[in-house]
Amino acid sequence: MESLVLHLLTWSDVIKCKCSSFFAKFANFGEVVNWKIQMPQKPADLFAAMGARLTIARNEIGFSQAAMAEAIGVSPRAYHSYEKGQRGMPVEALVAMGERFEVDVPWLLLGTKSIRAGHDFDALKHIESSLDQHLTEEGIKIKSEKRGAIVARWYQSHVEGREVTDDDVHTWIELVRE
Repeated sequence: MESLVLHLLTWSDVIKCKCSSFFAKFANFGEVVNWKIQMPQKPADLFAAMGARLTIARNEIGFSQAAMAEAIGVSPRAYHSYEKGQRGMPVEALVAMGERFEVDVPWLLLGTKSIRAGHDFDALKHIESSLDQHLTEEGIKIKSEKRGAIVARWYQSHVEGREVTDDDVHTWIELVRE
């Protein structure tokens, strides 16, 4: 499976490389230069990834879909379609969610606050391999966009110094499974 990092990041010098993961590309080159954010090619992929992150964030807040819809001023049907990745969420609703619940809007949109060379790539690699190992051992298949949402949340927790338990990861997996 491809990493969400690979979907969201490119490095102009490594695009031509046929490596299967971001980390393989990173290991092939000595230093990080020219990072830029690149949106996934298809809107459906972007919406699916954002929907998975919305589901995780809503669950962490402890709201039902209906309660979250009411809190951010959209219909329950519309909010359901955002989480399912069927359509994009309006800016007003994203801002309301960010302000009311202190949810990181860039994380909701892209899966990360910012990308810098100073990020802990070893931790990110460990998180991805741990998740992949668990998914393989349990025979669980999820779309790469949804896998990426879990990796992004886990990494954000790591960066913020919050401990992630096995129960957290299991909950995130169950939330994004279809």
